[in-house]
Amino acid sequence: MNKSTTFKLVHFPKLVASTARAWYAGEPFERSAIVAYYAILSLPALMIIILNVVGAFWGREIVQGELLGQITEALGPDTAESIRLMIVGQGNEATSVFATGVGIATLLYGSTGVFFQVQSSLDKIWEQEEVPENGIIAVIISRLKSFSFILIIGFLLLTSFVLTSVLSTFGKSLQRILPDNLFEYLYVFDFLVSIGFIYVLFAAMFKFLPSATIPWQSVRVGALLTTVLFLLGKYLLAIYFSTMQPGSTYGAAGSIILIMLWVSYSSLILLFGAHFTRQYSNRFVKQHSEL
Repeated sequence: MNKSTTFKLVHFPKLVASTARAWYAGEPFERSAIVAYYAILSLPALMIIILNVVGAFWGREIVQGELLGQITEALGPDTAESIRLMIVGQGNEATSVFATGVGIATLLYGSTGVFFQVQSSLDKIWEQEEVPENGIIAVIISRLKSFSFILIIGFLLLTSFVLTSVLSTFGKSLQRILPDNLFEYLYVFDFLVSIGFIYVLFAAMFKFLPSATIPWQSVRVGALLTTVLFLLGKYLLAIYFSTMQPGSTYGAAGSIILIMLWVSYSSLILLFGAHFTRQYSNRFVKQHSEL
């Protein structure tokens, strides 16, 4: 499919407007609610796998503390404590080989549920056919593809932890050696790397999760916008959760509600970014796969 238009900044408002129309027509609130539901079901298994994968290199207790610290920053201490209780003691029980095998299979299936639903949503955006009922192999491949994203998250988290740990461990020594302005740049670099990890994750999801072949040019632009919107919403939601405390209305279920709200918002942003990627590809990329 040939295109002759070159993207310019003046095209951005119309592109966002067309994206918003396509996004709203795609029933984003329904799709995000489905993803949030599966996120709740997947969360314990997802956390356990990440803890074991990253913890094998960095230490399970350290990784758990870092993850819960990030969750506390985003959703508050009560939600972080609820998540800690979901995963505490998992994987430590003495079980038979058969029970262990069943447990691992359950973890793999459960942890990939949320990515499987994201893939389904992205396929709808790119107008890909649904997996047929008897397509067992296709379902297995989709689950394996979803599991690969758990490994990607684990790798990015491990790299982030290493950088943060280096700065924390050698910070005082570096501060004595380096000029003050250069030392401050190290923390700016650490912050930019964290943003870069989010960008890489969105780009990987846009490129590899859909069944369609997505041009890298479109993926780069769509992932950039999605990252900006995600970071903006992350801090706004953190302020909202800390000041309004919407979970308190639901009592003991408040933590679950906050998680679902956060995932729903993230899904809305992800779907908007995916629609933006599709609109950008349709208008400004010279060649892409026929859909």
